[in-house]
Amino acid sequence: MDTGRGRTGTGAATGSAPTLEDVARAAGVSRATVSRVVNGVRNVDPAIREAVRRAVAATGYVPNRAARSLVTRRSGAVALVVSGTGAGAGAASGAGAGAGRDGDSDAVARVFQDPFFGRVTGAVVQALRPRGVHPVLMFADAAEDRAQVLAYLGQGGADGALLVTTHADDPLPGMLAGAGLAAVRFSRPEPGAPPLDWVDLRHREGGALAAGHLAGRGRRRLAVIAGPGRLAASRERVAGFLGGAGPATPVVEGDFTVEGGERAMRRLLAERPDLDGVFAANDLMAQGACLVLGEHGRRVPDDVAVVGFDDSSAATAGRPRLTTVRQPVEAMATEMVRLLLDRLASPAAPPAEVLFAPSLIVRDSA
Repeated sequence: MDTGRGRTGTGAATGSAPTLEDVARAAGVSRATVSRVVNGVRNVDPAIREAVRRAVAATGYVPNRAARSLVTRRSGAVALVVSGTGAGAGAASGAGAGAGRDGDSDAVARVFQDPFFGRVTGAVVQALRPRGVHPVLMFADAAEDRAQVLAYLGQGGADGALLVTTHADDPLPGMLAGAGLAAVRFSRPEPGAPPLDWVDLRHREGGALAAGHLAGRGRRRLAVIAGPGRLAASRERVAGFLGGAGPATPVVEGDFTVEGGERAMRRLLAERPDLDGVFAANDLMAQGACLVLGEHGRRVPDDVAVVGFDDSSAATAGRPRLTTVRQPVEAMATEMVRLLLDRLASPAAPPAEVLFAPSLIVRDSA
């Protein structure tokens, strides 16, 4: 466990760095209790844990992470790995790392223009902070990127991985499982995939919610702006919508960007100019659809009702504000953290599967 000393000294009483004993006196608990809290032991009463944390803040105690890791065999970090975006692992951030190859900076910028990734990252940081664990952001797209991720984890740079993967044939989950590394993925794996803990949304139910809402608003001439067909989540959202709207509903594929939504909406208007309802498989594409409808003199929702998906910041950034299917990304990312910490505590436990339910958020666009 922690050695009891801060970075340099032997105790606040002598004017040097505060120690575990100083924290224990301030919190009114034993040194052993302070050590358990500092080292992340979970079965500590929440009130005692909070008292120790206040005492740590009041005394300015800084744990000796190097000494603690020798005892716990933990780095105090986890890797947040984003895979399949076009950004390389050389673009990992954490410990001041920057873009590693030409084009990585642009790819990273594109990732964080999508509100989804920002929501995941923010929730992971919030969930890890009280536990004294730090995230290291990595991107894995090419073979050498994946090798870097495995090497980083295998050498103890991080205790496990939170994997956000965007395509079904991503080899990284299998590589992590094959190496015996602790990992949790944000997406349901394909049948027969390597066993990893995972969280996901009932995407098909979300698409059905959108179809039911548009039908309830009296919209009959419907169309869909889908996400990339290679993504299971996109396919499920569209399938759920078509289950309610009918298989003959026209579908145009977009790319989960505002510009992709604009292109798809122009094509739909050319193919079906009398449409009166549109479902877009994410909020950015719904935002793009609204822009094009306005350019063509179509009022939203009077002439054409629009429903998005995610309930991201894009849903309220423009006007009209989007009616959308909410994906509780923050809760899902927090659950990933919980599953990873449980996996680290119980490596032999069977893989956990957690599915979240979508909900409809009604605003102005439909």
